[in-house]
Amino acid sequence: MKKFGLLIIAILCMTFLVSAQPRIVEKKVEKSSPASIAPQSFKVKYEGGMFGFSQKEEGTLKFDDANLRVVFFDKNNKEKFGIPYDALIVIYPNTESVQSTTGKIVQYVPYVGLAGQFMKKKMRYMVVNFDDADMDVKGTTSFKLESSELLGSIIETLGTKAEMTSRGDAYYRPKKLKIDDKTNE
Repeated sequence: MKKFGLLIIAILCMTFLVSAQPRIVEKKVEKSSPASIAPQSFKVKYEGGMFGFSQKEEGTLKFDDANLRVVFFDKNNKEKFGIPYDALIVIYPNTESVQSTTGKIVQYVPYVGLAGQFMKKKMRYMVVNFDDADMDVKGTTSFKLESSELLGSIIETLGTKAEMTSRGDAYYRPKKLKIDDKTNE
C-alpha cells in the first residue's frame, strides 16, 4: 500500500512539472472593424499649430490623393496650407470635456448655480504631428470635429492613405534606424 501511495504522489508531481513549462506567447494582431470610410472633404475648425497660420478659423479639410497630401481650405474655399502624407508623423484623436456656455451662465444664478458646473460638452480634436520640410522643424496642429464617428473614420482613412502603422486609435510612422558602418581601424 505504501508503494501505491508513493506511485500516486510521483504521478501527481509529474503532471505539475509538465504543466509548468514556459510557453511561447503568440502575437495575435486583431484588426478592428474598419470605421466608415471618411468623406473626401469635411468641415473642421482649425485650432492652430501650423507655422504662419496662427488664427483659429473654420473651413474644410480635403484629401488630395493626386498630390498625396491633406489640404485645409478656409470658409471662402481658398487653400490655406497642405500637409504631405509623407510628412505625417503621428495622428491621434483627443477629447476634452468643457463646460458649456449654458453651464457658464447658469453657474451665476442663485440657488441653481451648482447645476451649471455639471453642464459639460465634449470637444473632439484630430491632432496631427508633422515634419515641415520647408523649415526643417516638427510641428503639431489640431482640427476640431463634430462627431466621434467622423473623427475615427478620418484618422483611419488618413493613416491608411499615408501608409502609417496603427496603435490603438492613433497612427504613427515608425522611426527608421540609422546604422553606422564603421570599420575597426
